Amino acid sequence: MSSSAPSTPAGHARFRLGRRGTFWSAALVLALSLWSSGAPSVLYPIYAAEWNLPPVVVTGVFGAYPLALLLVLLFFGGLSDAIGRRRAMLLGTALIVVAAGLFAIAPDVLWLFAARIVQGVGTGLALGAATAAMVEHNPFRNPRAASAATTASTATGLTIALVLSGALAQFAPLPLVLSYVVLALIAAVTLVALALTPDDSPRTSRADSPRAGDTRASVADGTRTSRRSGTLHLPRGAVLAFAAATLSVSVAYTVGAIFLSLGSQMARDLTGTSNLLVVGALLGVSSLAIGVTALLLGRVPAHVSIIVGGLLSLTGLAVMAAAAAAGSIALFLLWCVVGGIGYSFCFTGGLGLASRVAPEAHRGATLSLLYLVSYLLQAGTAVAAGALATALGLRAAVDIAAPALALLAVAAIVLSTADRRRTRAKDASRPVSETPVLSASSQPSPS
Repeated sequence: MSSSAPSTPAGHARFRLGRRGTFWSAALVLALSLWSSGAPSVLYPIYAAEWNLPPVVVTGVFGAYPLALLLVLLFFGGLSDAIGRRRAMLLGTALIVVAAGLFAIAPDVLWLFAARIVQGVGTGLALGAATAAMVEHNPFRNPRAASAATTASTATGLTIALVLSGALAQFAPLPLVLSYVVLALIAAVTLVALALTPDDSPRTSRADSPRAGDTRASVADGTRTSRRSGTLHLPRGAVLAFAAATLSVSVAYTVGAIFLSLGSQMARDLTGTSNLLVVGALLGVSSLAIGVTALLLGRVPAHVSIIVGGLLSLTGLAVMAAAAAAGSIALFLLWCVVGGIGYSFCFTGGLGLASRVAPEAHRGATLSLLYLVSYLLQAGTAVAAGALATALGLRAAVDIAAPALALLAVAAIVLSTADRRRTRAKDASRPVSETPVLSASSQPSPS
């Protein structure tokens, strides 16, 4: 972690985090976002029992979060391109703190709806900005390290949400309060870390630019010199690559949606326990596999990662169906591991490919578009799986969901393979002097 200390009018040095500190601050934002979104999941049965809530109300509270997040991504996906990654992350993290406070003091279900909406808005503002910041402030020589670290960060946040929240709910006093207090304290630490990162607003960047008022983005020392405001952005000349990347992340998210929506019920049925720590720990095996795998993916090319992830996801879906049919806890744990590894390959590869082809001036908007499509598919999958499980039973829901998600995985494999061949053919026809060189600080997208 490094710092810079520019002089101030008063002559005092002000501590600032450098590139490495900014990178890890953004990683903390991503972990916090996933922790925040998953923290209420293990507590919904307690809310339902204490307040006598019917399933439709609990489902409504759950659905308020992705709805708010999707609306933010749709209308404000490019906000960080306009106001700076730092300001967008500060705003999103502050709203996560507010949401934790609303959960902690909630006297009735209306407060839960309000908390989930605020939580969704905060996460929507923070996700794209934090992901873009990790790409732009990558301190490692390997440009793929940012995508791997992003996957590890989100997995860490989800693991904490499942395991820690379950443990606190099961054994600690005030189960509906304490986990949110811990979350709010970590979010407050994150706000302090973000406040110490350099200001990257376009206004500040333009003041340092040789041509004030120039709306074109350039890369100088790994940071942005200016940005144009906008909402979502689809990169020109890279539609095939972006489609492959988005489908790959969508595979990870939809398989994850099945895991979180049906996995908890499967874990209870297979173990015969309602202990929240046991259920959370079983589900945490998958997120742990995601994080550990991500640490090993820094040198795996994005296209290869997408293809391998798709194949592993297909295998994991087959194991999921077998676990539901056989009622085997061993197969369930195997599904957790194989599915987690497949998720890591899909998410890391998709995010890495999207980051590479995203124009620097619209990186936040491009990544927000990827998240928007992925969350839409995730939300639809979760709702459909829940409806099928309610109407037909758990095994029938798995039997229907698995082939549908397999088609999505196959599509990601096919598109990634096609784009890999296109990229190789394009590189082979380009003169050596024109071949772009990717570094840790800049990732120019192909024209």
